[in-house]
Amino acid sequence: MRNRLTGVAIAFAIYAADQITKWWVDGPLGLKVPGDKLDLLPFFDFYRVHNYGVSLGLFEATSPETRWALVGVTGLIALLVTVWMFREKLFGDILGLSLILGGALGNIKDRYELGYVLDFADFHIGEFRPFLIFNIADAAITIGVVIILARAFFMRDKDVDDMMDGKPADAAESNT
Repeated sequence: MRNRLTGVAIAFAIYAADQITKWWVDGPLGLKVPGDKLDLLPFFDFYRVHNYGVSLGLFEATSPETRWALVGVTGLIALLVTVWMFREKLFGDILGLSLILGGALGNIKDRYELGYVLDFADFHIGEFRPFLIFNIADAAITIGVVIILARAFFMRDKDVDDMMDGKPADAAESNT
């Protein structure tokens, strides 16, 4: 249960960090309208963008109905991730899910209140942009998905079974 509560705390911390940075961009930094820009480093700027779609700008919400449909669908996904997180026992899985949950909640709040998600982090190498402009929530979701996929693809079944029993994999192999 401790791992799950830690997961909830991580999700809340991601949500809070996301909302604070968006407030900071919109407020004290004064990036008020799409296209406003603040040069920070030769390879990283704050550049305000309103994202009306989901990942990669897909499924753009161009009407109130599609906006609320996106809020509903992403809310349902966040609920499923929460249930999944509370069913997991291993901290690695809970960590990935908590990052996804915290990021999803941050973007859901934007879409609910504003009708779009505020993106602002612009990593670039000259004119080349290896990523779309993003925010803390987007980064957390991406990292969470990578953790979940890496654990699914690279953890052996025996490692998982031994962790569930509380034994390191090497000790379990020497006892067989």
